[in-house]
Amino acid sequence: MCAAANVALAAVIPAQAQMPAARVFASTPVPPIAAPQQNSVFACSAPTDVARLNYPLRHTARRLASEEPLTIVAVGSSSTAGAGASSPTATYPSRLAVELKQRLPTPEITVLNRGVNGDDTANMLARFATDVVAAHPDLVIWQVGTNSVLRDDPLKPHSVLLHEGIEQLKAAGADVVIIDMQFAPRVIAKPETQGMEDQIALAAKEESVDLFRRFELMRNWHEVQHIPFDAFVSPDELHMNDWSYACVAKLLAAAITEAATRPTESAAVPSRR
Repeated sequence: MCAAANVALAAVIPAQAQMPAARVFASTPVPPIAAPQQNSVFACSAPTDVARLNYPLRHTARRLASEEPLTIVAVGSSSTAGAGASSPTATYPSRLAVELKQRLPTPEITVLNRGVNGDDTANMLARFATDVVAAHPDLVIWQVGTNSVLRDDPLKPHSVLLHEGIEQLKAAGADVVIIDMQFAPRVIAKPETQGMEDQIALAAKEESVDLFRRFELMRNWHEVQHIPFDAFVSPDELHMNDWSYACVAKLLAAAITEAATRPTESAAVPSRR
């Protein structure tokens, strides 16, 4: 991945998509979609320290080295299910499948969207066995934290659930990437936002799993690149839109590719799955 991971994407403020409250089980890859055009064009970019994963994705690397199919489960709440996107193909898991297909040397990549609108961390843990582990994923991307902050849930019990969830995913033999909260007006207005961000970062470090720093990425868009909120956040001031979902997917795909192809001793070990 280049130092800034730059790519030009048209900024778009789509109409709010009303995603179903029921489970979204979207199996991708899907064909690429063209983003609606507007007059303004913003660069999809991030500082290297924000967009890079700290730990190599060893299990994913073994699958790639042996040219075996790769199964990824994206689990989370509405920003995984795709609230704010103009269509199911514009969600971040759908776009991630497209981006990874262009980068990884494997004949088959499946990205399963296990996002459920309104889920908090406890809800997600309750369905890990059926919605995540049962798919035998090679990589799990867990988006977490936002709903707990929006509902003013206490941080200490959440920390216990967060560690328990990471340990469950690691025990399933999958690589784990955590995605933290979104930098959006309704999130940053809550008093426990920074505490939750610190908690997620600490849990990822203590459990030695990767963290994709979506919060810092979106903060950089707004505070450093001076992109207005309405260019990457839906009118509800909470959910992302087509442009931001596509940009997150592009940067996450680049980070996954680098972490899964990073030279490590384990990358040459044949998969035993």
